[in-house]
Amino acid sequence: MTSILPPFPKFVFTVFEPISLVVGAVSPFISPEWFIAEQIAQSPLEPVSPNARMVAYQLGNIYLLLAMVGIAVLYTTTEIKVVRNYVIALWLADVGHVAVTCYGLEYERTVDIGNWNAMTWGNVGVTLALFATRTVYLLGGFGPSYHQSPAAKKLQ
Repeated sequence: MTSILPPFPKFVFTVFEPISLVVGAVSPFISPEWFIAEQIAQSPLEPVSPNARMVAYQLGNIYLLLAMVGIAVLYTTTEIKVVRNYVIALWLADVGHVAVTCYGLEYERTVDIGNWNAMTWGNVGVTLALFATRTVYLLGGFGPSYHQSPAAKKLQ
C-alpha cells in the first residue's frame, strides 16, 4: 500500500471509499427496481424498463471501476503527483455528483434532510464528506504527503 498519504486520508481513500463503491456497485445488480426507486426518497417501487435496468447496471459497473482504479492507483504508486492528481479528479467528480443528485432531487427534497433515505445520504452526505476530506488533504491540513526515496526503501 502506498505510504504517501497521511493516516486519516489513507484510511478514507484506500479502505472506506473502495468498500462504499463496491456496495454501490452491487446494489443495482441485486435489485435494479429498488436501486432506481431509492434515488429519490419515498418513490414507489415499480417495474423498470429494460433501458432503465441497463442504466442501473452500467452505473453499478462504473462504481466497481472506480473502486478498482482507486485501489490500483493508491496501492501501487509512490509518486505524490499521481496521488494528488487522482484526488483532484475525484474532488471535481464529487462536485458533479452532488450537483446532479441535487438537481434530480429538486430544491425541496434536497433541503429536507430529515426525509433523506440511505441512498440520498450516500449520494449527498457521504460524497460531501469525501469532498471535505479531499479538500483538507489537498490543502495540506492532514500534514505533508510522504515520499520515500528509493534509497530509503532499500534501508528498510
